[in-house]
Amino acid sequence: MNTLMTVNPWSILDEMLDVNSRVFSRLRARASGKFPPVNVFLDDDAVIVDLELPGRTAKDVELTLEPQAVVIADKPAPKMDAETGKHIETTPAWSRRLNLPFRVNAAKANAKFADGVLRIELPKADEANVRHIAIAE
Repeated sequence: MNTLMTVNPWSILDEMLDVNSRVFSRLRARASGKFPPVNVFLDDDAVIVDLELPGRTAKDVELTLEPQAVVIADKPAPKMDAETGKHIETTPAWSRRLNLPFRVNAAKANAKFADGVLRIELPKADEANVRHIAIAE
């Protein structure tokens, strides 16, 4: 007995929309402020932040360190007003702010750019390190 498989057009549409959502998920992430991709590693002494920035250089990125946050932003190219010849303030194309659960030692922080990845090492401030306290009896 031969059976003919029935195809539901709605299931085909559902699959197409699912593929569509996977294809455009990166674009949606960029539009919602989740660009560039960030990996954060935390250990006892520091936090390490890796940002994927293919095609960019260290000169293209601005890094600001706050007591409990780090802000990474695109450094926009300066623009000139054709009529007045003055510089126009431009906003960054993207910006990421990462709030940290502890204070960092700004004097010992460092950042390096290699192979399209910006690595930021933020050591914990001395007061943020774990201290064990003896309990008196």
